[in-house]
Amino acid sequence: MIHNKKVVVVLPAYNAAKTLKITYDEIDFSIVDDVILVDDHSNDDTVEVGKKLGIKHIIRHDQNKGYGGNQKSCYNKAIELGADIVIMLHPDYQYTPKLIPAMSHLIGSELYHVVLGSRILGRGALKGGMPVIKYVANRGLTFIQNLLMNAKLSEYHTGYRAFSREALEKVNFNANSDNFVFDNQMLAQIWYAGYEIAEITCPTKYFNDASSINLKNSTIYALGVMRTAVQYRLEKWGIAKHHIFGKQ
Repeated sequence: MIHNKKVVVVLPAYNAAKTLKITYDEIDFSIVDDVILVDDHSNDDTVEVGKKLGIKHIIRHDQNKGYGGNQKSCYNKAIELGADIVIMLHPDYQYTPKLIPAMSHLIGSELYHVVLGSRILGRGALKGGMPVIKYVANRGLTFIQNLLMNAKLSEYHTGYRAFSREALEKVNFNANSDNFVFDNQMLAQIWYAGYEIAEITCPTKYFNDASSINLKNSTIYALGVMRTAVQYRLEKWGIAKHHIFGKQ
């Protein structure tokens, strides 16, 4: 706990058997109260590894629901368990669990309701192995999103995120896509709800067992990102309505 607030780490997993243990072992259990592993119908032994590690809360999807669908299960279960602070950490070890205390304290102190671990702040993205094409795409999409959303985030595409219970209950994340664009829809919802978003520098790690999306899904994602930013701007102007900005 931090400031008498329950901290829950959620692990949205797909074929993470090789990296789950090293990720789990770096979680600071002096502040983390519970861990939730959601396995999105993996083809490997992710669930078995989770059980051996002693993870009490394991959900296995009977069919693959997608990255967004996985997160919905994560957040709904965290709320059910009474979490006050929810940290979404990828179990592929691309993001260091060592930032969990810092991210939790920013929310626990009630300075922010949302914190992102940014790979772009500082100069570590390319040094950490981020492919140049992904770096360029990240910067281009982020620039356009900041313009349309009147914001100044360093990136919208990190998978390392922390939320207060209040923020999760305020935004209608269950209305979002089950695909990768879920992340961007959620940030648009956060902005629309009037919350500020903090960022903290996160080291970048790219290696063979780290998750990555292929060219087809990357293209679909980029188009979804642009669509979400436009929908946000039209919603703010009162020109059009979109269901993701409705209430839970």
